[in-house]
Amino acid sequence: MTRGPWHVAVLMGGWSAERPVSLMSGEGVAKALESRGHRVTRIDMDRDVAARLAEAKADVVFNALHGVPGEDGTVQGMMDLMGLTYTHSGLATSVIAIDKQLTKQALVPHGIPMPGGKIVASESLFAGDPLPRPYVLKPVNEGSSVGVAIITAEGNYGDPIGRDSVGPWQDFLELLAEPYIRGRELTTAVLGNEALLVTELRPKSGFYDFDAKYTDGMTEHVCPADIPPDITEACKAIALRAHQLLGCQGASRADFRWDDEQGIEGLYLLEVNTQPGMTPLSLVPEQAAKLGIDYATLVETIVEQALSRAGGTEHG
Repeated sequence: MTRGPWHVAVLMGGWSAERPVSLMSGEGVAKALESRGHRVTRIDMDRDVAARLAEAKADVVFNALHGVPGEDGTVQGMMDLMGLTYTHSGLATSVIAIDKQLTKQALVPHGIPMPGGKIVASESLFAGDPLPRPYVLKPVNEGSSVGVAIITAEGNYGDPIGRDSVGPWQDFLELLAEPYIRGRELTTAVLGNEALLVTELRPKSGFYDFDAKYTDGMTEHVCPADIPPDITEACKAIALRAHQLLGCQGASRADFRWDDEQGIEGLYLLEVNTQPGMTPLSLVPEQAAKLGIDYATLVETIVEQALSRAGGTEHG
């Protein structure tokens, strides 16, 4: 596979809660490609995105969007209809992976360990708990820990949850309720057909929420994670298997909780992110760098894989 030069449209921004992260990812990708001599058209997604993509006439679109509609199959379907070549996962994979309940239905029958739980109407939370406390409430189809609430016996949400308490029930009609898994936050990146490393995420306070993910200094990244070899190998095997079962393309990231008092039985996959961040604080670039893959090479590799799937490279 040749290395270009290519004309790459970097699609970023959009209007999800993760817009600022997407803009950082997209700008990082664009600068990296330009540093390698490729031509880049930056596109901050708005309602005219199809016309702007058609006008760009790029060889490939680097999808740097996060959240809905860039990660849920909507944009992928649009680009499929337009006959565009693009990075990361396609329509069907994106539809399933953005939905935590659909992901469970796709993976658990194949032996992938994931927490139990159920979809609940937000309105029902004001009458009583759907699960024994502690438990976690999260939107079914948001990423980056947007709208996650941990409901504990001593928590300040009330018992039952107060209608006026600030939480995801004010923003979403339905939520996924899952048992709270004590322990440690682990994540594994997959690039192409290879699991990279395992990173442990240690928030300086609270839990690994949106601010902790994207604010410098709020979370310590231990990479490679200081965990037993069998847990490392299990994370990598589960991440790669989930990537393959869901049909992910390019890069993905699998997020885990590990109850270190339970050994291997305490390891649970929480979700698979098909559009992992590419910001300076992001986990996929960090793991790649530890393996000697610099940021620009990582970006080129993701683009190259997309072009290879499309049957070759064009030069623009």
